[in-house]
Amino acid sequence: MSDSVTLRAAQDPAQCMACFAVMRELRPHLHDAGAFVAQVQRQAGQGYRLLAAWRGEQVVGLAGYRLQENTLYGRFVYIDDLIVLPSEQRGGIGHLLIDAVRREAVSSGHAHLVLDTALGNALGQRLYYRQGLLARAMHFVEALPQVAA
Repeated sequence: MSDSVTLRAAQDPAQCMACFAVMRELRPHLHDAGAFVAQVQRQAGQGYRLLAAWRGEQVVGLAGYRLQENTLYGRFVYIDDLIVLPSEQRGGIGHLLIDAVRREAVSSGHAHLVLDTALGNALGQRLYYRQGLLARAMHFVEALPQVAA
């Protein structure tokens, strides 16, 4: 099934706009396509990259990721967003996206591939284990009060 899928970076506003519906599958709190495009463009200035899986003219999967460095992993790639449309799941697209990000990480000298997933995301976790990713930590979050700018 994944043999008719092509992977291409989504960089310009039109390409990012084509990704919005798929990203909403993962991030349903995103309601405004224009705001999403502006956010992706801002994040790109911070190193965020968006890789889209296309079947013809339709985006069917996404990997949003960053090349980073910290004292825990050294140079690593962090996958912020990984989503495949429900109708396309189990077709190898997630595997293609992870492999593409992994190849970029290796070729640019990064030592680790890191991502977070929800504790209840059993299907995603199964994919990640099959891809060689291992659970090593829990991710803790606190929502902070917003200060008016």
